[in-house]
This record gives sequence, structure tokens and C-alpha cells, in this order.
Amino acid sequence: MLSKTYAYFVRRASIRQVAAAAGVSMSTVSNVLNNPDVVTVDTRRRVEDAMTAVGYVRNGAARQLRGAPSVTVGCVLLDSANPFYAEVARGMEDRLAEAGCMAVVCSTDVRVERETRYLQMLEELGVRGVLLSPVSSRLDAAVDLARRGTPVVLVDHPGAGTRLCAVTVDDVRGGELAAAHLVALGHQRIAYLRTEVDLPSLVGRAEGLRRGLAAAGLDVPWALVALPVPPPAGVAEAEAAVARVLAAEPRPTAVVCFNDMAAVGVMRGLAAAGVDVPGRMSVLGYDDVVFAGQLAPALTTIRQPTHELGRAAAELLLAEGRPGHRHKEVRFTPELVVRRSTAPPS
Repeated sequence: MLSKTYAYFVRRASIRQVAAAAGVSMSTVSNVLNNPDVVTVDTRRRVEDAMTAVGYVRNGAARQLRGAPSVTVGCVLLDSANPFYAEVARGMEDRLAEAGCMAVVCSTDVRVERETRYLQMLEELGVRGVLLSPVSSRLDAAVDLARRGTPVVLVDHPGAGTRLCAVTVDDVRGGELAAAHLVALGHQRIAYLRTEVDLPSLVGRAEGLRRGLAAAGLDVPWALVALPVPPPAGVAEAEAAVARVLAAEPRPTAVVCFNDMAAVGVMRGLAAAGVDVPGRMSVLGYDDVVFAGQLAPALTTIRQPTHELGRAAAELLLAEGRPGHRHKEVRFTPELVVRRSTAPPS
């Protein structure tokens, strides 16, 4: 017995059908879609009800062909699974949603080739712009993308003379706050867990630590023990690095981590080695992600305004199309959040 396959083709509802159902002109429907402020509330409601009744869905591709800006914005981040970037992305999404736009979030996993591919795909899709947390300090791809007409805003990365808008945090100040806190507690030899990726934000934190220790009168080469964490520099890699912290001579009495995820790994490694936190080793993180205060002990960390960072980046992107827009860099100031994972050395 032969089976039959039936294909059903349904045409998209048109503006003409909406106008007929609402009893208005096609130009009025167009105004409701593109300039709703010039239409009275009653007429707008009648047109919106007609759209629902006939099943009208706006054709985004056709709208862009008519010169209207896309409602899609690309958000290319280093790692959307990291709570820091997840909170930044939420700030972006909230502001974009208020403007009637949609965020498409992509993770590069700190891989240049993946970042390059995402930028190419987003440009081909004709997105309104890209919010980019770059993999490296080489910004040629971002500059070229902006030059071809797709606005780019750098996130957690300075503009560095590129004429791109940027949103950053004063990470040097963050490092100084971490150093000052630990020195005030009495720590004089501190381990710093860093990544092998020299992102400007991470370079700034290390520089701030050195400045803070030098300002306290300590011999920086002796007082700061820098220990690189191999890629992907997650919880497991940070936990494995604890053995090198404990093997250092003389042993540090505190560990500063490049982010809170690394701090989780360090605390796990210290617990496995029977080293009490903060009794025998203080631990300080960076970011103040949502779970930092729920750890045991609660994590002392440097807070970054993650949600505000994302909102500010989205605001700069939305402003790209406004008359008189000037490129600028918005910089936030971090703050120290003292909890129970730091204490005077025993």
C-alpha cells in the first residue's frame, strides 16, 4: 500500500489583510509597526487586535531590506557558562529588550578562530551590532567589522585607540584593593593564580596587586608568587594548582584568584589537603558572582558591577545609530567585599 504525503502551504498574512480587518489604511498599519507614537491608542489597539486575528507576523528580512535597523544584536562573550559573563549577558539582554531588540549570545571559549567565525556569521545575518568581549588585544577583526557598517562595542576591554565604544572596569584598582586588604590583615607573602591568557583585565589585576604590595613597602618579587593556571583555567585546573601553592617556599599565607570560579577550585583543593580556610590560608576571589556569598566559608572578593556593565554596553550600542553619537569608553570602579574566607595569618 502506497503512503501519501500531503504538503500544506499557508501564506503569511499581509498588511493589506490587517488593514481590512481593522478598517484602517495600510499606511496606518505601517505606522503602528514602525512609528506607533503617531497613532492614537484606540487605533493602535484595533490594529494590534486585527494582527492577532489574522495571524500577522512581521517579516524581519523585508523590514531590513527597506532600510530599517535589525532587532537582533550579537553578544560574543568569552564563556557564557561562567557566572560573570552570564550576569553581564543578562544586563545586555534586559536593556536590549527594553528597546525591542533580541540578544543572540555566543561563547568563544577564548579561541580566536571561533570568535572570527562568529563575527563573520553575525555580519552575514545583518545584525544591528555586536557586543564583543575580545579573546585578545588584537582588535583588527572588530575594527574591520565596524568599518564595514556593523557597530561594535567592546565589553570588559578598553578601546585602545580603535575608535570603538567600550565598557571596562578599573581592574588595576581592583588589584590594589585586594593587596591592601590582605596586607592590612598581616599577610606578607601572597600567591596569585593567573591565567595564561593576557587579557587587559587580568593584566590590570596583576599590576594592581604589585602596586598595592609596593605601596605597603613590601619587596614585590618576594611577596607575590604568580602561578599560571593552564587552559581552560576552570575549577579543576585551579584546584590542581593548590599543590604548587603549598609547595612554595616559604609558603604563602593567602591566595588571590583571577576570578571567583578559580577561588572555588582553590578552596576545594585546600580542603582536600586539610588546610583550613581562613585559619591557615586566606582566599580572595574576583567578580562577586551570585554564589560567592553562599560558599563555606563565604568568599571575600572584588565586586564588579556585572549587570550594569552589560546594560551600559547595550546602551552604547543602541546609541550608535543616533545623530551626534560620539564613541566613548565607560569605566566602572570595583569594590572590596569582605566575607569570611580571609583572616589574619596564623
